[in-house]
Amino acid sequence: MGYCPECEAIIDEEFEDIGEIITCPECGVELEVISIDPVEFDLAPIDDEEDDDEYRFDDEEDDEEEWDDEDSFDDEDDDDDDV
Repeated sequence: MGYCPECEAIIDEEFEDIGEIITCPECGVELEVISIDPVEFDLAPIDDEEDDDEYRFDDEEDDEEEWDDEDSFDDEDDDDDDV
């Protein structure tokens, strides 16, 4: 028997492998088995590959527009130097 480190729910299952990933039946958080005897859990590591896919930018044209806007800003600075 172990406890969820997030919500302290009792998890009464048997585990064979350290590193096994389970889901807490109470709060739904993913947990990693870090000890078999006694059974202990820690929050499961976050999978970085999934996060990278969420923030991938495929539209390179937007980057070019930002540079154009910055170039026009530089022109304004040149006018201030003349005063």
